[in-house]
Amino acid sequence: MRLLCLFDRVLFRAVSLITQVLLLVAVVTAFYQVITRFVLQAPSDWSEILTRAVLIWTVMLGISLAFRHGAMISVEMLRERLTGRPRRILEWVLALICAGFLLFLAWIGGQMTHRVRFQSMPSLDISISWIYLSIPVGTTLAAIAVFARLFDRDAAAPERNDAQG
Repeated sequence: MRLLCLFDRVLFRAVSLITQVLLLVAVVTAFYQVITRFVLQAPSDWSEILTRAVLIWTVMLGISLAFRHGAMISVEMLRERLTGRPRRILEWVLALICAGFLLFLAWIGGQMTHRVRFQSMPSLDISISWIYLSIPVGTTLAAIAVFARLFDRDAAAPERNDAQG
């Protein structure tokens, strides 16, 4: 169990760090685009496309962090009314639905990534599949995050019950 917790911490800290770096890259390239376009009157042809690509990756990785922290749409009213076993069943059902949907998106994203592998991005001269790859990567990490949060709550549940009892 400790190994699983360590994997969880390391994985999502790495995802957080990568997401922060990508957000910084997006800010710098967008700023560069504004300077070249409006100050130098010579817009660069690559910075806008790179900014978009980096923002897409940032969002797709960021959703895994949101799921890990529980900042997602939930059924709080119903969840708060339930206690004990019915509450845990509801949490498991919600986790299975969310993870199933995310893994379905990962599969579809993988199919899309495969289909566009021969198309290249204008101005960057790289395959557009590198951008589409953010869909299966981000949604798979989000599905892992759903279960990591669920197991984290399961591990903490006895402590909360002992403290309340």
